[in-house]
Amino acid sequence: MTVLILGGTAEARDLAAQLHERGVDVVSSLAGRVTRPRLPVGEVRVGGFGGVEGLTAWLRENGVQAVVDATHPFAERIAANAFHATQAAGIPLLRLARPGWQPTEDDRWHWADDLEEAAALLPGLGSRVFLTSGRQGLAAFADLDPLWFLIRCVDPPGQPLPRRHEVVLDRGPYRLDGERALMTEHDIDVLVTKDSGGAMTAAKLTAARELGLPVVIVRRPPRPSAPETADAAAAAEWVLNQ
Repeated sequence: MTVLILGGTAEARDLAAQLHERGVDVVSSLAGRVTRPRLPVGEVRVGGFGGVEGLTAWLRENGVQAVVDATHPFAERIAANAFHATQAAGIPLLRLARPGWQPTEDDRWHWADDLEEAAALLPGLGSRVFLTSGRQGLAAFADLDPLWFLIRCVDPPGQPLPRRHEVVLDRGPYRLDGERALMTEHDIDVLVTKDSGGAMTAAKLTAARELGLPVVIVRRPPRPSAPETADAAAAAEWVLNQ
């Protein structure tokens, strides 16, 4: 059988490896937004499909028998396209999604529905911001001139950016001692992130907790209703049962 994995995440790479070992033809699709992505085993395609119609046609032309959406929790467009395309093509869809983060009683979390709301919360929480929401959507923070930002992303961000900022290019997984040192060195007093979930980037939350810093967290956008699992092994079994 041929399976399409909409990937770019560690979970997607794990699933591709498990299916490849069991003789399944896997095609992993990456959005192409990162310059040097970590590649999964098996066939890889990079770039979009041309919306719902393009993805529907591609699924049919390539004889795909199942689709696993293992994209980032904030990849709204491809998630919606995958749902509608698999419905149109009559192909089963599974969502492989890591659980979101959960606060402890010692955390000082402030939830926001989007980056704009996150930016609006900042002036009342701190003046030196560790911004780890990725390189897209940074325009939401561009007008906060009194605040200073340490912006971390994988690839260089585009304009506009906050007037007072420093950019650090890095890729997870991150270690607790490194996150703690980074925040201390730059006198960070508030952290901004998206609820990406998973262990690869969770150390910043632990460091913020230890340092007593407030954290602004952007909630995950809603996804179309589909069967879902958080476990790559369970996703592999689901594929083999289609």
